[in-house]
Amino acid sequence: MSRYECPGCGYIYDENLGDEHEGFLPGTRWQQIPDNWACPDCAVRDKFDFIPKTSAVDDAATGHRSGSRSALG
Repeated sequence: MSRYECPGCGYIYDENLGDEHEGFLPGTRWQQIPDNWACPDCAVRDKFDFIPKTSAVDDAATGHRSGSRSALG
């Protein structure tokens, strides 16, 4: 499954983990998330702004944990 990062704040949506706070259960695919959904951390970036992540190396480079709520951990 894939991961997607908000370019504004670093929030990462991981399909494996979902985001239950947002109503997305683990296993919810990116394509199933509504097109009008916005980043839950910064609310500035829309779904289409998110950048696909390709590996855990990406997380190490940015300092963000997969499935994290950026600064809130």
